[in-house]
Amino acid sequence: MVRIWLNHWFSTAYHIILLLKKDDPDFQIIGSNENAKSPIMTVCDEWYQEPALKDEEYVDFCLQFCREHQISLFMPRRGALSVSKNARRFAEAGVKVMTEEYAVMRALNHKDQAYTLFQREQIGIVPEHYVVTTAEQFLESYHTLEARWKKVCFKFVRDEGGKSYRLIDNSRKGYSALFRKLTTRMPLDAVIDALSEREKFPPLMVMPYLSGDEVSVDCLKTDAGLIAVPRVKDTTRIEKIRYDPQILSFCKDLYTKIPLEQPCNIQFKYLDGVPYILEVNTRMSGGVQMACEASGINIPNIAANKLLGIQKPWEDRRIEKDVCHIEYPLVL
Repeated sequence: MVRIWLNHWFSTAYHIILLLKKDDPDFQIIGSNENAKSPIMTVCDEWYQEPALKDEEYVDFCLQFCREHQISLFMPRRGALSVSKNARRFAEAGVKVMTEEYAVMRALNHKDQAYTLFQREQIGIVPEHYVVTTAEQFLESYHTLEARWKKVCFKFVRDEGGKSYRLIDNSRKGYSALFRKLTTRMPLDAVIDALSEREKFPPLMVMPYLSGDEVSVDCLKTDAGLIAVPRVKDTTRIEKIRYDPQILSFCKDLYTKIPLEQPCNIQFKYLDGVPYILEVNTRMSGGVQMACEASGINIPNIAANKLLGIQKPWEDRRIEKDVCHIEYPLVL
């Protein structure tokens, strides 16, 4: 029996679990979270609450959990980088771990290092950017970029899900601002005030605002070739599966030059018709189910079987479609 553990994932992993079991209903899914309840619990065969631990202590907990619950395959989200660093310990315990090699994960999870890697290997088109740690450096970078690109945005180098992302919008004040959604927008003076509260802050990346379409490509390397399903996203719940040859070429080039073996998500954004590479998430995306539904390719299940030494067949006919999601209630 194959027992798969997903630790503290975001709630949309609900769909990942359904996809894992869709083609292998005998898979036993074990879920856990720091919170006692999560939507994921409704589709797990077993559910546990995790302790609040960090780094090596958390890795020790994970290893012990795998042993106690006879885990065959571990799909970490929380602490994935630390788990990757200790991959040998899990292998010695007979546990397959869905993470990339530590050096690769560390570079790709650090946006500054990732951009340096992309530029060195000539992968895709990297946007102009500056990494700053003081308000003075930020202001200098802002003025340089604003003169060339007009609109400027920023986020911390170590970030997940774009929580720290902000677009500098100096029209945010006044009556007209009442009619616009401004959640991720800040005027320059407010940004400088906030950053000036720290003499030095964690590395922050400043770059041009890319106003075109955002493209999220769900990928997996297999013996039969590279799965790459691009989803064009906008402000609605409708996403478009569009196979831009240039983006597909960038993805193929990345996989040729960087040793990625597990599912990942590559983010691009357009400006004036040019697709710029933004980041590579070394895990399945929160919307991977959209790519799977539209393409008919069960990425989570194929990835799990690949780790188990089984090559599942797949075919991508590259039919362009629109796909959407809706919310529905769950009783926990």
